[in-house]
Amino acid sequence: MASMSDKKRKNKPGQAKVFASNETLRRAEAASGIGAFEFDFTSKDWVWTPQVAVLFGLNPQSAPSQFNEWLLGVFPDDALKISSALETSKSSGNFYVEFRIKQADGRLHWLAGKGQVDPDTDSGAKVLRGTYYDINERKQLEARLLSVNETLEARVAELREEAHTLEVLNRTGIAIGAELDLERLVQIVTDAGVELSGAQFGAFFYNVIRDDGEAYTLHTLSGAPREAFAKFPMPRNTQIFEPTFRGTGPVRSPDILADPRYGKMEPYKGMPPGHLPVRSYLALPVLSRSGEVVGGLFFGHPQPGMFSARSERILIGLAAQAAVAIDNARLYQTSVREVAARRDAEEKLQELNRNLEQRVSQRAGELAASGIKLEESERRFRILVEGVTDYAIYMLDPTGTVVNWNPGAQRIKGYEREEIIGQHFSRFYTEEDRGNRVPYKAIETAARTGKYEAEGWRVRKDGTQFWASIVINAIRNSAGEIIGFAKVTRDLTERRATEARMQQSQKMEGIGQLTGGVAHDFNNLLTIIIGNLEALQRNLTEDGLDITRLKRSADNAMRGARRAESLTQRLLAFSRQQPLEPKSVDVGRLVTAMSDLMRRTLGEQIAVETVLTGGLWRAHADPNQLEVAIVNLAVNARDAMPRGGKLTLETANVHLDERYAAEQAEVLPGQYVMLAVTDNGVGMPSEVKAKAFDPFFTTKDIGQGTGLGLSQVYGFVKQSRGHVKIYSEVGEGTTVKIYLPRHHSNATDIVEESVQPVARGRKSETILVVEDDEDVRNYSSESLRELGYTVVEARNARTALQMLDRHPEVAVIFTDIGLPGGMNGRQLCEEARKLRPTLKVLFTSGYARNAIVHEGRLDPDVELLTKPFTQAALGEKVRDIIDAKSTPARVLVVEDETLIQMLATEYLEDCGIKVDTAGSAAEALNKLRLIPGGVDALVVDMGLPDRKGDVLVREVRSIYPTLPIVIASGQGRQELRKLFKQMASITFVKKPYSSEELKTAMRAIGIRC
Repeated sequence: MASMSDKKRKNKPGQAKVFASNETLRRAEAASGIGAFEFDFTSKDWVWTPQVAVLFGLNPQSAPSQFNEWLLGVFPDDALKISSALETSKSSGNFYVEFRIKQADGRLHWLAGKGQVDPDTDSGAKVLRGTYYDINERKQLEARLLSVNETLEARVAELREEAHTLEVLNRTGIAIGAELDLERLVQIVTDAGVELSGAQFGAFFYNVIRDDGEAYTLHTLSGAPREAFAKFPMPRNTQIFEPTFRGTGPVRSPDILADPRYGKMEPYKGMPPGHLPVRSYLALPVLSRSGEVVGGLFFGHPQPGMFSARSERILIGLAAQAAVAIDNARLYQTSVREVAARRDAEEKLQELNRNLEQRVSQRAGELAASGIKLEESERRFRILVEGVTDYAIYMLDPTGTVVNWNPGAQRIKGYEREEIIGQHFSRFYTEEDRGNRVPYKAIETAARTGKYEAEGWRVRKDGTQFWASIVINAIRNSAGEIIGFAKVTRDLTERRATEARMQQSQKMEGIGQLTGGVAHDFNNLLTIIIGNLEALQRNLTEDGLDITRLKRSADNAMRGARRAESLTQRLLAFSRQQPLEPKSVDVGRLVTAMSDLMRRTLGEQIAVETVLTGGLWRAHADPNQLEVAIVNLAVNARDAMPRGGKLTLETANVHLDERYAAEQAEVLPGQYVMLAVTDNGVGMPSEVKAKAFDPFFTTKDIGQGTGLGLSQVYGFVKQSRGHVKIYSEVGEGTTVKIYLPRHHSNATDIVEESVQPVARGRKSETILVVEDDEDVRNYSSESLRELGYTVVEARNARTALQMLDRHPEVAVIFTDIGLPGGMNGRQLCEEARKLRPTLKVLFTSGYARNAIVHEGRLDPDVELLTKPFTQAALGEKVRDIIDAKSTPARVLVVEDETLIQMLATEYLEDCGIKVDTAGSAAEALNKLRLIPGGVDALVVDMGLPDRKGDVLVREVRSIYPTLPIVIASGQGRQELRKLFKQMASITFVKKPYSSEELKTAMRAIGIRC
């Protein structure tokens, strides 16, 4: 150590900084296993003797120079101990630490470091000087001593526990051996079981025979109050309880919540709410000498792993002791009951012998009187049944054979008593009903429920049919067995015919009122149109044309035509046949925009007030039709306030619950945006309010209104899947509340475009006009030619397909929906797109029916121009269709497996398709309704969580009949084709599928990929 000098500590870089010492010191260190070191806290210089490197498992010649690198060989958990000891030594002056070193062979070796912090004599810096030495043998010895101590303590604890167990068993055996009261006996056993097993609580469920011989189950508790189980039902034969109640053996579970047998039974699927917490579970059957299960011991603890095999063995012995004691107690109780019963029987027998003669005489008199009453009752019932001729009343045996027959049955059905008794009652049914087993199902229902009621056609003896009301009642004996059926049939043929005539009369009256109103208004409008056209013709033949008169006549005729157009739209709105284009509508903004218009229109006498709710939901409706509805309601409100008043428009978010919806017609529960239009006018009496929505019903003077305003509102709201309600009181005013379905998407408001000049075409753009009405076709073609387009004409679909083949330059088909020849406009579009997939189509119709409109809404891929239309409207629509850029296809993938959903999305997006996803059928239907513009195709998984894929496909097709669909399934193609054999535009891809297989399927349904 004499070489520990500054000169030695400041060796050149790369040379090992070791203590210079003589050979004697080196050998002493190697022999003792102790190595010396110095560590400068300021400069971090680390100086050591070779033995330190050996202790750390390093080569003294190549050991690193920095102490932090030496720590890499220390066991990770102990490296922090060394750093902490170094920090502590700075303030305390003493250094001591024990730690483990990882040897080259992977084993751990214990070392200790000890030293003292002194200032350096030259620099004054703090220097730690000390030694490292081997303590591995000491640590091994300490571990062995600790293990021996723990073993001794455990053995002593086991002996104490065994002594306690024997004491409890001995005490319990003595107690239950002398106890004959069953309730106290099972309490002793349960308490002992809790003490022996270390359970938190225990229970003993057992069977007791009552005095009347009935068995029932009681329970006794230990470690918990009886109230803790009072509100729960008795245990049932679940998979957990069954081994105990059947006596097949004990059940021990370290954690009952993790046991595969747990939670398999309704209604709780495990422990009911409020049950004491149980994790450790131990149950044992208690078997009598005969092998009968007399009860079960149950023990629980809120912590898992509390019951050992030893606990189970001890409690098996306790259960055996309990079984013997219970058998003894039962034998004693049985003997007591038998003695008491014998004594009671002897007393009753003696009493019976004393009164037997008197009782026999009394009973004979009662039977005689009862027989007379029964005969009289039967006689009166027979007279009653025989006297009824308007009803067929007869009896059937359990198989349905007729066993008696009244005169009413003979009159209604035509059979004599002798020819029908013994025949099966199915002969009264039609051939179709017998083929469908209706008579057999009727008596099966009556036997199951006690009664069967129905109406239907029945057959008389002569083969004629009559409409009958039928009631079949089951008749049972005192044992509850079916002994027959009572059948009552009434002929309702005449009443049914009367009701049918009445319904037809009401129907014709309604049609007459409707057609009369339509004829009246259209005759007025035609008078205006025809009269002005005649004036126009006269003026055109005169010399010196009066341009002013000609313009006035043309303007008057046009106004009449516009009024006819408005009348037609209102009729379509009432009949819910107008094609709506529902969008996301901000009703509050729409009302605000219209309020100024209404103030100017309604006049100064009417004050218009708006009450708008903050945070109003968006509604799903056609904004144009909503504006018309608001105007109609505002005009009606103005007319109800002839001396002026206040008109209030109010909005709110509302929820119509199931109870309210059930009380209304065609209302679904859910969230709605409410718009209320209120006036303080004259109000409506109840009879007027009841007819307010009827078409052409009006309280105004002749010529003051069509009576279609409120009917338009009603039809529009119902077609929008909404609800409308009138609240009115005479002299107080009227409120009309419109409820429109909430729209859940974040759609932006539609910005109105400024008025543009009439859109024109180019000669290079060719339009194929398909219209069967020659005048309409000529008007359409001339209008398009005037706008600069080249026009090709066809009067039906077949001709149109031929013209399309001859004119490949056709860019747009403009077709009427209703075409002659067996192919309508929609079918023409489908055939044309098979030849030209990118061909654009514009439909026109005055009444779209179901070809392109479903549930009042245009199909997603349809463009429609309603008749009548102007040249400007036609030009704008055609221009929009031609100029519309081809957007990427949009596909909805319906798949509940997230990974497959992500994979399909990646495949489709690779070929430029926009993808939306849904994880269930319900989510898919909601997205189809909310996605603006709809989707071009569906990819549907057959196994969805809320319903099968084929059910979803049928639901989708009922709303979107032409939407292309790809079915993804592991089933075979043949099986799937059978399932969807009636559906077009459907193809299949087998799971698992590749990118190319999915793309091929998309191309098969017309999606570019």
